Amino acid sequence: MLKRLLSFFIPVNIHKRESVISKSLEVTWNNGKLVLDSKNTNYSFGSLQRILRIGLNHIGFDNLRKMNHILILGVAGGSVIRTLTHEIAYKGKITGVDIDAEVIAVANEYFGLSTIPGVEIVIDDAFEFVLKTKGKYDLVVIDIFSDISMPNFLFESFFVNHISQILVPGGHILFNTMILSAADEKRNQQYIADIDRSRLQVRTIPRLEKHNELIVMTKKDA
Repeated sequence: MLKRLLSFFIPVNIHKRESVISKSLEVTWNNGKLVLDSKNTNYSFGSLQRILRIGLNHIGFDNLRKMNHILILGVAGGSVIRTLTHEIAYKGKITGVDIDAEVIAVANEYFGLSTIPGVEIVIDDAFEFVLKTKGKYDLVVIDIFSDISMPNFLFESFFVNHISQILVPGGHILFNTMILSAADEKRNQQYIADIDRSRLQVRTIPRLEKHNELIVMTKKDA
């Protein structure tokens, strides 16, 4: 309790862990809330949670409550899962995929991820999971970072086309991206231009928390 109170004045770190995938992981009390950070950015329960909440609100909380199965690619501390279950009152199934077993261990220990009902966590590469899953999803959230870098496969047409195949008609993709340079800006513009508009409707929510852009895609009805 003392550390939590102190955190309203200065951040109080309570745990540090190294990860091959995410490098440095830190759990910190900040303004009375536990957050998970990498070396250079927030991973969960800080600015990242605010950004994804905006994206979910854009899709519509009422729409989310009617969904049966949501896929989260990039779980980290599980903040988007907690937003869905605790704030939006989503009662359906959630499958979370993360390649980093260390970050999931932190999420279980400090953020109670393993105690949330209806959630299945899979330790796997998101690219491989999307190719082999037999599931059909109402929403796919893409939130994959290694500190401030994003793997190239996320921006390939091959990947988004496969995601659209595992979406139900009318299903959504919520893709969180980070723009730190002119090259990142150009990358996003090219990605949006290359989206197959015969399959997906697309809209963007730019410059959230200064460096993030959300790309929201909706699968057209067959």
